[in-house]
Amino acid sequence: MARQEAPVSPPVVLTIAGSDSGGGAGIQADLKTIEAGGAFGTSAITSVTAQNTRGVHGSHLLPIEDIEAQIDAVFDDFDVAAVKTGMLATEDVIETVRGYADRLPNLVVDPVMVAASGDRLLEPDAEDAYEALIAESTLVTPNADEAAVLTGIDPENEGEAREVGQRLVEMGADAALVKGGHIPVPEVTDVLVTDEDVTTIRHPRVDTDSTHGSGCTLSSAVATRLSHGDNLAAAVESGVDLLSRAIRYNLDVGEGAGAVHHTVEARDRAARERTAETVEGIVAALIDRDVTPVVDAAGLDVVGATPYAEHEHDVAAVEGRVARTLSGLRPNRGVRFGASGRTAELLLNAREERPALSFACRCRNDSRVEAALKELEWGTIDLERDGGPGRVEDAIGPETVALLDRRASSTIVLAERAPTLRERVVTLAETIA
Repeated sequence: MARQEAPVSPPVVLTIAGSDSGGGAGIQADLKTIEAGGAFGTSAITSVTAQNTRGVHGSHLLPIEDIEAQIDAVFDDFDVAAVKTGMLATEDVIETVRGYADRLPNLVVDPVMVAASGDRLLEPDAEDAYEALIAESTLVTPNADEAAVLTGIDPENEGEAREVGQRLVEMGADAALVKGGHIPVPEVTDVLVTDEDVTTIRHPRVDTDSTHGSGCTLSSAVATRLSHGDNLAAAVESGVDLLSRAIRYNLDVGEGAGAVHHTVEARDRAARERTAETVEGIVAALIDRDVTPVVDAAGLDVVGATPYAEHEHDVAAVEGRVARTLSGLRPNRGVRFGASGRTAELLLNAREERPALSFACRCRNDSRVEAALKELEWGTIDLERDGGPGRVEDAIGPETVALLDRRASSTIVLAERAPTLRERVVTLAETIA
């Protein structure tokens, strides 16, 4: 007997862009990002590039009638909820896409002109044609170099980025996101400008040149969120958050600069259940091994971070900690994400220097614990001496095993793997006993 089907109906997003044979940018990056964001990706390829992580080695522009045939085929069959454009290459292609303006909902225009490798992807005489397409857009997303071409302003600070955004809105765009990756300020500063408001989004820079596909991924992520019905500000903030994580946890592929991790958030979400189950397993093992000697009245705080954790809500912990009772150690409640405060914060700070660190356990701190740490010769950081919890990433080294948080009467044991954390806490308890 045949099984009953159970179809789903995700929103449809169309990307009109070039193909990247290296898979990190262009249509390939767009479709990966759209799918990871819970939408159905469709495409119209404008050009085929011979490209890898080291550069663009060739490009073939498709005939206009072939580009039109792809767009027509998509709109004839799908209820498109959002559209993004990437590499359009020539004036004719830009004008062709503009001809569909009344059929392009939630249009996000990424005015691709130069690849991250420095290779030019837009003919010089096509630059002026972008103005008419921008006038039809819900959002335009230039970087600093593209902003200079489009507006004549080469933004070097937040104020000039605002001016760029205002110029683009004056051209007719509903909004402009001036990306700050190429603007020489300490933090990446993205500026979202509408005719009513200006919003600045700041996030730390990542020390990497593996940013291939960053613009494609951001614009696709925003278009995907718009297809789900998010308002523009929320869609942009979500896209910026995704890109920040995608750059930090980039893909080390190829011989040149790596690509951003297009599916990083989807993979992180997929790991949440496994992470929570692992924390439960650590807690069960510590109770079974009776680590009471390292438990004080505040209890054990056992935490586990997802593989690409960036925030405390990406860290699982026992809600209410593991308490010492007359009948032994007992978890107060179940494991949930965001249940830990200080221990999760310290683990995330440590991960800034050692991203592979995934687990931590808050134990008691007193002279006996400190004596045991010295006896075990574990690498230990004293937070008071070394600058406080906010500077853990500056003090931590490859051999660091524990953090002394005297103000909170805590010892934080760190590990990359769950079995290692379990054995370290058990060893510490046995050394004290």
